[in-house]
Amino acid sequence: MQFIETPASRFDDLLDYPFAENRVRVDERGLSMHYVDEGGRDAAPILMLHGEPTWSYLYRHMIPACVAAGHRVIAPDLIGFGKSSKPTRIRDYSYLAHCQWLRVLIEALDLQGITLFCQDWGSLIGLRLAAEMPERFARIVVGNGFLPEATQPRWRDLKTSAAFLIWRTFATTTPYLPIARIVQTGTRRRLAAEELRAYDAPFPDRRYKAGARAFPGLVPMGPKDPAAAANQRAWRVLEQWTKPFLTVFSTGDPITRGLERKLQGRIPGAAGQAHRKVRGGHFLQEDASAELCAAILELIAKG
Repeated sequence: MQFIETPASRFDDLLDYPFAENRVRVDERGLSMHYVDEGGRDAAPILMLHGEPTWSYLYRHMIPACVAAGHRVIAPDLIGFGKSSKPTRIRDYSYLAHCQWLRVLIEALDLQGITLFCQDWGSLIGLRLAAEMPERFARIVVGNGFLPEATQPRWRDLKTSAAFLIWRTFATTTPYLPIARIVQTGTRRRLAAEELRAYDAPFPDRRYKAGARAFPGLVPMGPKDPAAAANQRAWRVLEQWTKPFLTVFSTGDPITRGLERKLQGRIPGAAGQAHRKVRGGHFLQEDASAELCAAILELIAKG
């Protein structure tokens, strides 16, 4: 495996991103995962997982608000994104590898009593790890995300949505992957130039984008997919999950629209929770950070 690191200068003076840098080595080849770690180390952690093609910058407004409420927040950059190492070949990424890399971080920090907030690919990884390491997770909040079970010949968990299939084809075939423009397309509000620069910062050129190109093709879409069996095992755990489980989906996401009802219907811990909708696009963290923080903090306060 060959991997590269984004030059540190690309991250100089980013708007609203003053956080200290932390790293953990996640495999024997030297791959390192960057993560934000703010708040008291004795506080139970909130783990915020981003998706495609963003990074921990997505949580820049939510992190201070949750820390101010007395919590510890960990927001990693998945391998291939943000300040983390970036393997340069698409074939070096797999669903299993992403789960293993994040597992290393959780175990290295010995996180216990985790409140998980996950969106997009953060949900595919986070929900699976919560099912595989349930003793470490206290509660879950999902925003615009799901765990595909892949039991059908086509990915009916997402109704094989036209929006997703178009995105999957585009990400793997286009010669130019415009990261900031993609984020803007999935955001209701107009991002400032400095915010767009921050989303482009991890990717100086196409060599750095293999991880972003890989993700859409790693979504399991049928029972023969390498991830299907593990996700089905995870669902057997989630269908017995009685710890608090909350959905906060946006009103304007064509990819995950309606999947909150599937989560609420299958996961026992979702019963009686104050599930809600917020105004926003796919990247609801950009559109409704205050509402998301309020939902997370209210769920924690309930115990």
